[in-house]
Amino acid sequence: MTVVKVCGVTTYEDAHQAASAGADMLGLNFYPPSPRYLLPEAAQAIVERLRAALGSRCPVLVGVFVNEPSEAVRAVVQRVGLDFAQLSGDESPEALRDLSGLAFKAVQPADLAQALSMSQAYGSLGPQDERAPSLLLDAHHPGLRGGTGAQVSAEIALALRQAVSRLMLAGGLKPDNVAERVRAVQPWGVDVASGVEGETPGRKDSQKVRDFVVHAKV
Repeated sequence: MTVVKVCGVTTYEDAHQAASAGADMLGLNFYPPSPRYLLPEAAQAIVERLRAALGSRCPVLVGVFVNEPSEAVRAVVQRVGLDFAQLSGDESPEALRDLSGLAFKAVQPADLAQALSMSQAYGSLGPQDERAPSLLLDAHHPGLRGGTGAQVSAEIALALRQAVSRLMLAGGLKPDNVAERVRAVQPWGVDVASGVEGETPGRKDSQKVRDFVVHAKV
């Protein structure tokens, strides 16, 4: 069954609602330019409250980072109480090795050749833990780090699904299109942020989240 990650959670209420809806993973954003950015202390408060409320039923918790030094990523993960880190910038394979077992790479390839090159560079360096993806594939945008609302081409998505063991697909996914994308690509998991939000970036629409989870787990 498809793993569902709801990313860009900014409040405890939204995190708990997503968990109750069946989300397997939650993403908390530590990239300051993002409208979904959280200070580490705010994220820590959400995580501590969520783990206390849900115990073993708590989703896997992921921190999203962009071009942060490895030691800074590790410090935030430990302080906040996260399970994994997602590197969504221009991080090198060496940065992933420095965070061995803790981090996976999100890539936004411009074309198929770049996608295959990225899968070769990063696909084997992610966590061996099967709760985390080997690689996250998002749509290319020259100026944005995810949350673009654009979709990845089917050609690229299918090629990377074959190239890595656990591909998480992001990019333009919504309750009304995720089932079709899951059937077409058959990824290990799917990632959604803006596709389940209302008018305010970072605030999740509980009905959209529930619908997304139902349609994703086909």
